[in-house]
Amino acid sequence: MIKNIKKILFIASVSVFGSVFLYNCEPEADNLGVQFFSGAQADEPSFDVTAYNINNNDNIRTDASEIPLAPLGAFTEGVFGMQKAAYVTQARMATYDPDFGANAVVDSAVLVLKPLYAADSATTTTDENYIYPEGSIPAKKVVVNYPVLKYGKSKINGNAATFNIKVHEVTEFLGAAADEKLSNTAVAYNTSELGSKVFNGRVSSSTITKDSDNSGIWSNDASLRIGLNAAFFQNKIIAKKGSVELKDAANFIRYFKGIRISVEENDGFIFRFPSASAEIIMYYKNDKVENGATTRPQTSFKFPLGSPNVHIGQYYYNRTDTQVATAMATINAANGDKKLYPQGMGGPSFGVRIPDATISLLKDKFKNEKIGIMGAKIRVYTDETTWNNKYEKPSTFVFLQKDATAFLPEMSTFSAIANFSLVNALDLDKNPAYYDFTITKTLKDIVETEAPNKDFVMHVGAFRVNESNQYYGYQYDTRAITPNRLVLVGTEQANPKRIQLKIVYGTK
Repeated sequence: MIKNIKKILFIASVSVFGSVFLYNCEPEADNLGVQFFSGAQADEPSFDVTAYNINNNDNIRTDASEIPLAPLGAFTEGVFGMQKAAYVTQARMATYDPDFGANAVVDSAVLVLKPLYAADSATTTTDENYIYPEGSIPAKKVVVNYPVLKYGKSKINGNAATFNIKVHEVTEFLGAAADEKLSNTAVAYNTSELGSKVFNGRVSSSTITKDSDNSGIWSNDASLRIGLNAAFFQNKIIAKKGSVELKDAANFIRYFKGIRISVEENDGFIFRFPSASAEIIMYYKNDKVENGATTRPQTSFKFPLGSPNVHIGQYYYNRTDTQVATAMATINAANGDKKLYPQGMGGPSFGVRIPDATISLLKDKFKNEKIGIMGAKIRVYTDETTWNNKYEKPSTFVFLQKDATAFLPEMSTFSAIANFSLVNALDLDKNPAYYDFTITKTLKDIVETEAPNKDFVMHVGAFRVNESNQYYGYQYDTRAITPNRLVLVGTEQANPKRIQLKIVYGTK
């Protein structure tokens, strides 16, 4: 207990005296706080707070700037109902005004997606007697199979969950990548399938080498490859050689307007793939004359689906006869809700208010008893009855004050402290789990400097970071692409696990 108090004292001293003390020559960080609070009596009271659901109307921005990972799939369970994700994107040409050569004929076309997968769960299959079809070349084929990272169900009724993934041609101009799009955006498309594939939740890489000299013939990264209609690309692309439609990007995205990728089923899992790496590859043959002989080698042409294309995540919900539908219809922001139902991808969030009476009490203690707030957090537990399942719980939240224009001050005040986390998720593998939302500096400012007592808002997701692990900004997060959900204990007086504000303060 004393060690924990010392840690809290250290954090508090940074909060009170500024980050300059982090560079003090004291040998022990714990000792730093003790210097300023030596002889203090530490109290750890808990206070009730008002927690309430926030209805986001199952809607969220899902344009290109918001979905670096594209969700796809569907998942149904009894508390939140059905959540389904489709993906719409433009396509560009790798090069414009292309020359496909003489007598070009499309062999095949394939949509390539690279879902996130579990690299440590590979299974390998080797065929030593493989015959490569182009030229009937004796070869060895090695296929490495991986399960995709998924949220939802691996099995349904004892069988592996599968999807019929469908690809359709978009028939309306999608605009510019900078345009804001919402998850309920409707997009017109041709109902005739451009391609489809039954997907079992696994992706594979393959390598083919010649038996004669072990040289490589073919290789591809772990990916999901969906065959597309070869005749479509013959007529849409090859036959338009030299046309204005293929001259530049501006004309092309108005001619071939894009594709829509969706699943037929309503239950299974949701998986994600990087939009930057998605592409369509068209394989074709043309006449090649060398030394008087004509051959028809195979060539490929790519249509990148990444930046600067328009991307739209389309999300669909069925909340019929669900707990969350009832909760959204009966939100009590004034007095609080007993259960909280946060869900990513446009589902509900929740808010927390520290009662003015609690703030007045703390201000009085600060003024008259000279207390110093050394630690403060909002603790919330998962509901161990309603949410007793194996679904992965979120490991963090997007945590801000209402109508935020910046990060919470904790993000800068404690940024130099190793392993500091604004939100700590604990016992995620247990029932119940719980979350601690750190508000030490925020509460100190409210109590000691008359900062406004604004509500807090918690969304399922995380703040986004760049390659150097630096935050882009408070307004950039993963809410639109995080499928997790859970039920939390809210303002429920009779429940010992009810959401509470927990404070450590010292007095001399």
